[in-house]
Amino acid sequence: MSRNSGFEWNKSPAASGRHGQQNRGRRGYNTMPRSPSETLEPMRAAEPPMIQRKKREYHHTLVFMSGTLTTLVLLLIGISVAIGFAKYIYDARGPLKHSDIIVIPKGEGVSAIADRLERRNMILDKRLFKAAVMYFGVQNKLKAGEYEIPKQASMRQVLDHLLEGKSIMHSLPFPEGLTSQQLVERLNAHPTLTGEVLEIPAEGSILPDTYRFVRGTDRQDLIQRMQSAQNRFIDSLWDQRSPDLPIKTKQDALILASIVEKETGVAGERAHIAGVFVNRLRKGMRLQSDPTIIYGLVGGVGKLGRGIRRSEIKQPTPYNTYQIDGLPPTPIANPGRAAIEAVLNPKPTKDLYFVADGTGGHVFSKTLREHENNVRKWRKIERQRKQDAVKAAQEKEKQEALPPQDNPINKDSNTDDGDKQSNNDIFDNLKVADQGGVALSVKADPAKQIAEKKEILQPTEQVQQEFAKVPLPLKK
Repeated sequence: MSRNSGFEWNKSPAASGRHGQQNRGRRGYNTMPRSPSETLEPMRAAEPPMIQRKKREYHHTLVFMSGTLTTLVLLLIGISVAIGFAKYIYDARGPLKHSDIIVIPKGEGVSAIADRLERRNMILDKRLFKAAVMYFGVQNKLKAGEYEIPKQASMRQVLDHLLEGKSIMHSLPFPEGLTSQQLVERLNAHPTLTGEVLEIPAEGSILPDTYRFVRGTDRQDLIQRMQSAQNRFIDSLWDQRSPDLPIKTKQDALILASIVEKETGVAGERAHIAGVFVNRLRKGMRLQSDPTIIYGLVGGVGKLGRGIRRSEIKQPTPYNTYQIDGLPPTPIANPGRAAIEAVLNPKPTKDLYFVADGTGGHVFSKTLREHENNVRKWRKIERQRKQDAVKAAQEKEKQEALPPQDNPINKDSNTDDGDKQSNNDIFDNLKVADQGGVALSVKADPAKQIAEKKEILQPTEQVQQEFAKVPLPLKK
Protein backbone atom coordinates (compact mmCIF):
# COMPACT_ATOMS: atom_id res chain seq x y z
CA MET A 1 0.00 0.00 0.00
CA SER A 2 1.32 3.31 -0.96
CA ARG A 3 2.08 5.70 1.77
CA ASN A 4 -0.35 8.07 0.13
CA SER A 5 -3.12 5.55 0.37
CA GLY A 6 -6.16 6.88 2.17
CA PHE A 7 -5.36 10.46 1.33
CA GLU A 8 -7.77 12.35 -0.81
CA TRP A 9 -6.12 15.22 -2.50
CA ASN A 10 -9.28 16.93 -3.47
CA LYS A 11 -10.25 17.24 0.18
CA SER A 12 -7.00 18.85 1.24
CA PRO A 13 -6.97 22.55 2.14
CA ALA A 14 -4.44 23.18 -0.56
CA ALA A 15 -6.93 22.15 -3.18
CA SER A 16 -9.97 24.10 -1.94
CA GLY A 17 -11.05 27.61 -1.30
CA ARG A 18 -9.21 30.54 0.02
CA HIS A 19 -6.84 28.43 2.12
CA GLY A 20 -5.61 26.63 -0.92
CA GLN A 21 -4.72 29.78 -2.65
CA GLN A 22 -3.12 31.30 0.37
CA ASN A 23 -0.98 28.19 0.90
CA ARG A 24 -0.19 27.68 -2.76
CA GLY A 25 3.52 26.96 -3.07
CA ARG A 26 3.71 26.32 0.64
CA ARG A 27 3.42 23.07 2.42
CA GLY A 28 1.03 22.73 5.29
CA TYR A 29 0.91 20.18 8.06
CA ASN A 30 -1.53 17.96 6.27
CA THR A 31 -0.19 18.47 2.76
CA MET A 32 2.10 15.99 1.04
CA PRO A 33 5.20 17.55 -0.56
CA ARG A 34 5.11 17.64 -4.25
CA SER A 35 8.86 17.73 -4.73
CA PRO A 36 12.08 17.17 -2.80
CA SER A 37 12.62 20.91 -2.56
CA GLU A 38 9.20 21.40 -1.09
CA THR A 39 10.07 18.78 1.50
CA LEU A 40 12.86 20.99 2.75
CA GLU A 41 10.52 23.97 3.28
CA PRO A 42 9.50 24.55 6.92
CA MET A 43 6.09 23.45 8.01
CA ARG A 44 3.64 26.36 8.56
CA ALA A 45 0.63 26.09 10.78
CA ALA A 46 -2.69 26.60 9.20
CA GLU A 47 -4.60 29.81 9.98
CA PRO A 48 -7.45 29.39 12.41
CA PRO A 49 -10.85 29.36 10.84
CA MET A 50 -12.83 32.66 10.71
CA ILE A 51 -15.64 32.81 13.29
CA GLN A 52 -18.75 34.63 12.19
CA ARG A 53 -20.03 36.90 15.05
CA LYS A 54 -23.77 37.24 15.37
CA LYS A 55 -25.29 40.69 15.83
CA ARG A 56 -26.33 41.46 19.41
CA GLU A 57 -30.07 41.57 19.85
CA TYR A 58 -31.61 43.97 22.42
CA HIS A 59 -34.87 43.41 24.22
CA HIS A 60 -37.70 45.80 23.26
CA THR A 61 -38.42 46.68 26.93
CA LEU A 62 -34.87 47.86 27.46
CA VAL A 63 -35.08 50.01 24.35
CA PHE A 64 -38.33 51.62 25.58
CA MET A 65 -36.96 52.27 29.05
CA SER A 66 -33.84 53.81 27.64
CA GLY A 67 -35.81 56.16 25.41
CA THR A 68 -38.18 57.09 28.23
CA LEU A 69 -35.31 57.89 30.57
CA THR A 70 -33.68 60.07 27.96
CA THR A 71 -36.95 61.92 27.40
CA LEU A 72 -37.43 62.46 31.11
CA VAL A 73 -33.94 63.84 31.50
CA LEU A 74 -34.50 66.26 28.64
CA LEU A 75 -37.89 67.20 30.05
CA LEU A 76 -36.43 67.87 33.48
CA ILE A 77 -33.76 70.02 31.95
CA GLY A 78 -36.41 71.99 30.05
CA ILE A 79 -38.54 72.38 33.16
CA SER A 80 -35.56 73.57 35.17
CA VAL A 81 -34.75 76.15 32.53
CA ALA A 82 -38.41 77.27 32.41
CA ILE A 83 -38.62 77.53 36.21
CA GLY A 84 -35.41 79.49 36.35
CA PHE A 85 -36.65 81.89 33.71
CA ALA A 86 -40.04 82.24 35.42
CA LYS A 87 -38.37 82.94 38.75
CA TYR A 88 -36.22 85.57 37.08
CA ILE A 89 -39.31 87.28 35.64
CA TYR A 90 -41.18 86.87 38.95
CA ASP A 91 -38.46 88.70 40.88
CA ALA A 92 -37.52 91.16 38.14
CA ARG A 93 -38.49 94.82 38.25
CA GLY A 94 -42.04 95.47 37.16
CA PRO A 95 -43.22 97.68 34.31
CA LEU A 96 -44.83 100.33 36.52
CA LYS A 97 -43.10 103.64 35.83
CA HIS A 98 -44.48 105.41 38.89
CA SER A 99 -46.35 104.38 42.01
CA ASP A 100 -50.05 103.89 41.41
CA ILE A 101 -53.19 102.96 43.35
CA ILE A 102 -55.42 100.01 42.56
CA VAL A 103 -58.67 98.90 44.21
CA ILE A 104 -59.37 95.16 44.55
CA PRO A 105 -63.12 94.67 45.11
CA LYS A 106 -64.44 92.13 47.55
CA GLY A 107 -65.15 88.70 46.10
CA GLU A 108 -62.96 89.11 43.00
CA GLY A 109 -61.20 85.91 41.91
CA VAL A 110 -57.57 85.27 41.06
CA SER A 111 -58.09 85.51 37.30
CA ALA A 112 -59.94 88.81 37.58
CA ILE A 113 -57.29 90.22 39.91
CA ALA A 114 -54.51 89.15 37.53
CA ASP A 115 -56.34 90.72 34.58
CA ARG A 116 -56.81 93.95 36.54
CA LEU A 117 -53.12 94.10 37.50
CA GLU A 118 -51.97 93.48 33.94
CA ARG A 119 -54.34 96.11 32.52
CA ARG A 120 -52.94 98.64 34.97
CA ASN A 121 -49.41 97.68 33.85
CA MET A 122 -48.46 96.55 37.35
CA ILE A 123 -47.31 93.03 36.41
CA LEU A 124 -45.55 91.65 33.34
CA ASP A 125 -47.64 88.52 32.73
CA LYS A 126 -50.96 87.61 34.27
CA ARG A 127 -50.40 83.91 33.54
CA LEU A 128 -47.21 83.89 35.56
CA PHE A 129 -48.97 85.76 38.37
CA LYS A 130 -51.77 83.17 38.47
CA ALA A 131 -49.20 80.37 38.36
CA ALA A 132 -47.42 81.91 41.37
CA VAL A 133 -50.68 82.15 43.28
CA MET A 134 -51.43 78.50 42.54
CA TYR A 135 -47.87 77.42 43.37
CA PHE A 136 -47.96 79.08 46.80
CA GLY A 137 -51.52 77.89 47.43
CA VAL A 138 -52.86 81.34 48.36
CA GLN A 139 -55.91 81.46 46.10
CA ASN A 140 -58.23 82.29 49.02
CA LYS A 141 -55.84 84.58 50.87
CA LEU A 142 -55.77 87.57 48.52
CA LYS A 143 -57.32 90.48 50.41
CA ALA A 144 -59.63 93.08 48.92
CA GLY A 145 -58.76 96.72 49.47
CA GLU A 146 -57.06 99.78 48.08
CA TYR A 147 -53.34 99.33 47.48
CA GLU A 148 -50.51 101.63 46.51
CA ILE A 149 -48.12 99.67 44.29
CA PRO A 150 -44.57 101.09 44.35
CA LYS A 151 -42.67 102.05 41.23
CA GLN A 152 -41.20 99.03 39.38
CA ALA A 153 -42.55 96.63 42.00
CA SER A 154 -41.88 92.99 41.14
CA MET A 155 -44.63 90.41 40.95
CA ARG A 156 -43.46 89.04 44.28
CA GLN A 157 -43.89 92.46 45.90
CA VAL A 158 -47.32 92.92 44.35
CA LEU A 159 -48.45 89.52 45.61
CA ASP A 160 -47.04 90.28 49.06
CA HIS A 161 -49.11 93.48 49.18
CA LEU A 162 -52.29 91.56 48.43
CA LEU A 163 -51.49 88.78 50.89
CA GLU A 164 -50.46 91.01 53.78
CA GLY A 165 -53.38 93.37 53.26
CA LYS A 166 -51.17 96.45 53.06
CA SER A 167 -54.16 98.50 52.01
CA ILE A 168 -54.23 102.29 52.03
CA MET A 169 -55.73 103.53 55.28
CA HIS A 170 -58.14 106.47 55.21
CA SER A 171 -58.90 108.50 58.31
CA LEU A 172 -61.94 110.43 59.46
CA PRO A 173 -61.77 112.63 62.58
CA PHE A 174 -64.76 112.93 64.89
CA PRO A 175 -64.21 115.84 67.29
CA GLU A 176 -65.51 115.73 70.83
CA GLY A 177 -68.91 117.24 71.40
CA LEU A 178 -70.59 116.36 68.09
CA THR A 179 -74.06 114.88 68.22
CA SER A 180 -74.75 111.47 66.73
CA GLN A 181 -76.65 113.10 63.86
CA GLN A 182 -73.63 115.26 63.04
CA LEU A 183 -71.39 112.20 63.14
CA VAL A 184 -73.66 110.34 60.72
CA GLU A 185 -73.58 113.33 58.37
CA ARG A 186 -69.79 113.11 58.33
CA LEU A 187 -69.94 109.40 57.63
CA ASN A 188 -72.36 109.91 54.74
CA ALA A 189 -70.17 112.62 53.23
CA HIS A 190 -67.03 110.45 53.10
CA PRO A 191 -66.70 108.99 49.57
CA THR A 192 -64.63 105.90 50.42
CA LEU A 193 -67.23 104.46 52.82
CA THR A 194 -70.07 102.29 51.59
CA GLY A 195 -73.47 101.20 52.82
CA GLU A 196 -76.24 103.11 54.51
CA VAL A 197 -76.67 104.03 58.14
CA LEU A 198 -79.74 102.12 59.25
CA GLU A 199 -80.51 104.46 62.14
CA ILE A 200 -78.83 107.28 64.00
CA PRO A 201 -76.98 105.76 66.96
CA ALA A 202 -77.94 106.66 70.49
CA GLU A 203 -76.60 109.98 71.71
CA GLY A 204 -73.39 109.58 73.65
CA SER A 205 -72.76 106.01 72.51
CA ILE A 206 -69.86 106.90 70.18
CA LEU A 207 -66.32 107.62 71.30
CA PRO A 208 -64.96 110.65 69.42
CA ASP A 209 -61.60 109.94 67.85
CA THR A 210 -59.83 109.77 64.49
CA TYR A 211 -60.75 106.43 62.99
CA ARG A 212 -58.76 104.72 60.25
CA PHE A 213 -60.32 102.38 57.72
CA VAL A 214 -59.85 100.98 54.24
CA ARG A 215 -61.81 101.91 51.15
CA GLY A 216 -65.13 100.13 50.97
CA THR A 217 -65.68 99.90 54.73
CA ASP A 218 -69.37 99.77 55.59
CA ARG A 219 -70.64 102.80 57.48
CA GLN A 220 -72.69 100.73 59.85
CA ASP A 221 -69.65 98.60 60.66
CA LEU A 222 -67.66 101.72 61.48
CA ILE A 223 -70.42 102.96 63.79
CA GLN A 224 -70.39 99.66 65.65
CA ARG A 225 -66.64 99.94 65.94
CA MET A 226 -66.95 103.43 67.49
CA GLN A 227 -69.63 102.24 69.90
CA SER A 228 -67.49 99.32 70.99
CA ALA A 229 -64.61 101.72 71.63
CA GLN A 230 -66.89 103.85 73.84
CA ASN A 231 -68.05 100.83 75.86
CA ARG A 232 -64.52 99.56 76.36
CA PHE A 233 -63.27 102.97 77.46
CA ILE A 234 -65.92 103.67 80.08
CA ASP A 235 -65.68 100.08 81.35
CA SER A 236 -61.95 100.55 81.90
CA LEU A 237 -62.56 103.63 84.10
CA TRP A 238 -65.73 102.70 85.92
CA ASP A 239 -64.12 100.73 88.74
CA GLN A 240 -61.55 103.51 89.36
CA ARG A 241 -64.15 106.30 89.71
CA SER A 242 -64.19 108.57 92.74
CA PRO A 243 -66.23 107.32 95.70
CA ASP A 244 -69.56 108.86 96.70
CA LEU A 245 -70.32 110.30 93.28
CA PRO A 246 -73.98 111.28 92.74
CA ILE A 247 -73.75 109.20 89.55
CA LYS A 248 -74.99 105.65 89.84
CA THR A 249 -74.81 104.32 86.27
CA LYS A 250 -72.50 104.54 83.28
CA GLN A 251 -75.30 106.17 81.30
CA ASP A 252 -75.55 108.97 83.89
CA ALA A 253 -71.79 109.43 83.64
CA LEU A 254 -72.10 109.84 79.85
CA ILE A 255 -74.95 112.33 80.28
CA LEU A 256 -72.97 114.55 82.64
CA ALA A 257 -69.80 114.15 80.56
CA SER A 258 -71.67 115.38 77.47
CA ILE A 259 -72.72 118.52 79.35
CA VAL A 260 -69.16 119.12 80.54
CA GLU A 261 -67.95 118.60 76.95
CA LYS A 262 -70.30 121.25 75.59
CA GLU A 263 -69.57 123.75 78.36
CA THR A 264 -65.85 124.22 77.68
CA GLY A 265 -63.22 123.57 75.08
CA VAL A 266 -60.39 124.19 77.54
CA ALA A 267 -58.89 120.87 78.55
CA GLY A 268 -57.72 122.08 81.95
CA GLU A 269 -61.20 123.20 82.96
CA ARG A 270 -63.11 119.98 82.42
CA ALA A 271 -62.37 118.46 85.82
CA HIS A 272 -63.19 121.78 87.54
CA ILE A 273 -66.52 122.18 85.73
CA ALA A 274 -67.33 118.54 86.46
CA GLY A 275 -66.66 119.27 90.15
CA VAL A 276 -69.10 122.20 90.05
CA PHE A 277 -71.86 120.05 88.54
CA VAL A 278 -71.19 117.24 91.02
CA ASN A 279 -71.51 119.75 93.90
CA ARG A 280 -74.82 120.99 92.47
CA LEU A 281 -76.19 117.47 92.14
CA ARG A 282 -75.23 116.70 95.72
CA LYS A 283 -77.00 119.83 96.98
CA GLY A 284 -80.07 119.24 94.80
CA MET A 285 -79.43 122.39 92.76
CA ARG A 286 -80.37 122.57 89.11
CA LEU A 287 -77.46 122.35 86.69
CA GLN A 288 -78.58 125.43 84.67
CA SER A 289 -76.46 124.54 81.66
CA ASP A 290 -77.05 126.57 78.48
CA PRO A 291 -76.11 123.71 76.09
CA THR A 292 -79.01 121.66 77.48
CA ILE A 293 -81.41 124.42 76.42
CA ILE A 294 -80.03 124.33 72.88
CA TYR A 295 -80.31 120.55 72.64
CA GLY A 296 -83.88 120.70 73.87
CA LEU A 297 -84.68 123.15 71.07
CA VAL A 298 -82.81 121.69 68.07
CA GLY A 299 -81.93 118.14 69.14
CA GLY A 300 -79.27 116.38 67.08
CA VAL A 301 -78.77 119.40 64.79
CA GLY A 302 -76.50 120.61 67.56
CA LYS A 303 -76.38 124.32 66.73
CA LEU A 304 -78.93 127.03 67.37
CA GLY A 305 -77.23 129.58 65.12
CA ARG A 306 -77.95 132.49 67.47
CA GLY A 307 -78.01 133.44 71.09
CA ILE A 308 -80.47 131.96 73.57
CA ARG A 309 -83.55 134.08 74.18
CA ARG A 310 -84.93 134.71 77.64
CA SER A 311 -88.18 133.08 76.61
CA GLU A 312 -86.27 129.93 75.66
CA ILE A 313 -84.66 129.80 79.08
CA LYS A 314 -88.14 129.57 80.59
CA GLN A 315 -89.40 127.16 77.95
CA PRO A 316 -89.77 123.73 79.51
CA THR A 317 -88.23 120.81 77.62
CA PRO A 318 -87.01 117.43 78.89
CA TYR A 319 -83.45 118.75 78.46
CA ASN A 320 -83.72 122.29 79.84
CA THR A 321 -81.73 122.05 83.08
CA TYR A 322 -82.98 125.51 84.06
CA GLN A 323 -86.43 123.92 84.38
CA ILE A 324 -85.76 120.29 85.38
CA ASP A 325 -84.03 118.79 88.35
CA GLY A 326 -81.05 116.51 87.98
CA LEU A 327 -79.80 115.17 84.67
CA PRO A 328 -81.56 115.25 81.31
CA PRO A 329 -82.86 111.91 79.96
CA THR A 330 -79.99 111.33 77.50
CA PRO A 331 -76.59 112.79 76.67
CA ILE A 332 -76.66 115.95 74.57
CA ALA A 333 -73.55 115.03 72.56
CA ASN A 334 -70.82 112.42 72.33
CA PRO A 335 -68.25 113.22 75.02
CA GLY A 336 -64.58 112.55 74.57
CA ARG A 337 -62.16 110.71 76.81
CA ALA A 338 -61.13 113.77 78.84
CA ALA A 339 -64.72 114.72 79.67
CA ILE A 340 -65.57 111.17 80.78
CA GLU A 341 -62.44 111.01 82.93
CA ALA A 342 -63.30 114.41 84.44
CA VAL A 343 -66.79 113.27 85.44
CA LEU A 344 -65.61 109.99 86.97
CA ASN A 345 -62.80 111.76 88.83
CA PRO A 346 -63.85 115.42 89.22
CA LYS A 347 -61.71 118.08 90.82
CA PRO A 348 -62.40 118.46 94.56
CA THR A 349 -63.83 121.98 94.88
CA LYS A 350 -66.43 124.00 96.75
CA ASP A 351 -67.34 126.09 93.73
CA LEU A 352 -70.98 126.16 92.65
CA TYR A 353 -70.90 128.71 89.80
CA PHE A 354 -68.89 129.61 86.76
CA VAL A 355 -69.22 132.12 83.93
CA ALA A 356 -67.18 133.04 80.86
CA ASP A 357 -64.21 135.31 81.51
CA GLY A 358 -63.83 136.70 78.00
CA THR A 359 -60.65 134.79 77.17
CA GLY A 360 -62.24 131.50 76.17
CA GLY A 361 -62.22 130.10 79.69
CA HIS A 362 -64.34 130.54 82.79
CA VAL A 363 -64.12 132.13 86.19
CA PHE A 364 -65.41 130.10 89.15
CA SER A 365 -67.03 131.16 92.40
CA LYS A 366 -68.37 129.62 95.59
CA THR A 367 -71.16 132.08 96.39
CA LEU A 368 -73.93 133.70 94.45
CA ARG A 369 -72.62 137.18 95.26
CA GLU A 370 -69.21 136.37 93.75
CA HIS A 371 -70.93 134.89 90.75
CA GLU A 372 -73.09 138.01 90.20
CA ASN A 373 -69.96 140.17 90.25
CA ASN A 374 -68.36 137.90 87.68
CA VAL A 375 -71.51 138.05 85.56
CA ARG A 376 -71.42 141.88 85.58
CA LYS A 377 -67.81 141.77 84.39
CA TRP A 378 -68.79 139.41 81.59
CA ARG A 379 -71.70 141.71 80.55
CA LYS A 380 -69.30 144.60 80.31
CA ILE A 381 -67.05 142.54 78.05
CA GLU A 382 -70.04 141.58 75.91
CA ARG A 383 -71.21 145.18 75.58
CA GLN A 384 -67.75 146.29 74.55
CA ARG A 385 -67.60 143.56 71.94
CA LYS A 386 -70.99 144.53 70.54
CA GLN A 387 -69.94 148.16 70.42
CA ASP A 388 -66.74 147.24 68.58
CA ALA A 389 -68.72 145.07 66.20
CA VAL A 390 -71.16 147.86 65.35
CA LYS A 391 -68.33 150.32 64.90
CA ALA A 392 -66.55 147.92 62.58
CA ALA A 393 -69.77 147.47 60.61
CA GLN A 394 -70.21 151.20 60.19
CA GLU A 395 -66.63 151.61 59.07
CA LYS A 396 -67.06 148.80 56.61
CA GLU A 397 -70.24 150.36 55.21
CA LYS A 398 -68.45 153.65 54.67
CA GLN A 399 -65.58 151.98 52.86
CA GLU A 400 -67.95 150.01 50.64
CA ALA A 401 -69.89 153.18 49.79
CA LEU A 402 -66.81 155.13 48.66
CA PRO A 403 -65.93 155.26 44.93
CA PRO A 404 -63.39 152.60 43.94
CA GLN A 405 -60.59 155.12 43.48
CA ASP A 406 -61.10 156.57 46.98
CA ASN A 407 -61.64 153.25 48.72
CA PRO A 408 -58.56 152.51 50.84
CA ILE A 409 -59.15 148.79 50.35
CA ASN A 410 -58.88 149.14 46.57
CA LYS A 411 -55.85 151.43 46.75
CA ASP A 412 -53.67 148.59 47.89
CA SER A 413 -52.56 146.95 44.69
CA ASN A 414 -51.22 144.01 46.64
CA THR A 415 -54.66 143.06 48.00
CA ASP A 416 -55.63 139.89 46.22
CA ASP A 417 -59.09 138.49 45.66
CA GLY A 418 -58.69 136.14 48.62
CA ASP A 419 -58.20 139.06 51.03
CA LYS A 420 -61.22 140.91 49.61
CA GLN A 421 -63.36 137.84 49.91
CA SER A 422 -62.16 137.34 53.47
CA ASN A 423 -63.14 140.93 54.36
CA ASN A 424 -66.56 140.45 52.83
CA ASP A 425 -67.07 137.19 54.71
CA ILE A 426 -66.18 138.82 58.00
CA PHE A 427 -68.65 141.62 57.39
CA ASP A 428 -71.40 139.33 56.12
CA ASN A 429 -71.17 137.17 59.21
CA LEU A 430 -71.27 140.07 61.64
CA LYS A 431 -74.26 139.80 64.00
CA VAL A 432 -75.85 142.53 66.11
CA ALA A 433 -78.37 141.44 68.74
CA ASP A 434 -81.31 143.61 69.78
CA GLN A 435 -82.76 143.82 73.26
CA GLY A 436 -85.13 140.95 72.58
CA GLY A 437 -82.31 138.59 71.76
CA VAL A 438 -83.00 138.50 68.00
CA ALA A 439 -79.87 138.50 65.90
CA LEU A 440 -79.78 141.21 63.22
CA SER A 441 -77.51 140.47 60.32
CA VAL A 442 -75.70 143.46 58.80
CA LYS A 443 -74.95 142.67 55.15
CA ALA A 444 -72.38 144.47 53.07
CA ASP A 445 -73.94 145.31 49.72
CA PRO A 446 -72.44 148.31 47.89
CA ALA A 447 -75.46 148.46 45.57
CA LYS A 448 -77.78 149.41 48.45
CA GLN A 449 -77.95 152.80 50.12
CA ILE A 450 -76.62 153.32 53.62
CA ALA A 451 -79.93 154.90 54.53
CA GLU A 452 -81.66 151.53 54.22
CA LYS A 453 -79.73 150.30 57.24
CA LYS A 454 -79.56 153.52 59.19
CA GLU A 455 -82.19 152.32 61.61
CA ILE A 456 -79.97 149.41 62.56
CA LEU A 457 -76.67 151.24 62.67
CA GLN A 458 -77.55 154.65 64.12
CA PRO A 459 -78.99 154.00 67.58
CA THR A 460 -75.84 152.36 68.88
CA GLU A 461 -75.90 153.91 72.35
CA GLN A 462 -79.59 153.19 72.76
CA VAL A 463 -79.08 149.53 71.94
CA GLN A 464 -76.25 149.34 74.44
CA GLN A 465 -78.36 150.92 77.15
CA GLU A 466 -81.18 148.50 76.49
CA PHE A 467 -78.77 145.60 76.72
CA ALA A 468 -77.53 146.85 80.05
CA LYS A 469 -81.10 146.76 81.42
CA VAL A 470 -81.65 143.12 80.48
CA PRO A 471 -80.38 140.75 83.20
CA LEU A 472 -78.56 137.88 81.61
CA PRO A 473 -79.22 134.45 83.11
CA LEU A 474 -77.03 133.47 85.97
CA LYS A 475 -75.06 130.58 84.63
CA LYS A 476 -74.80 127.60 86.90
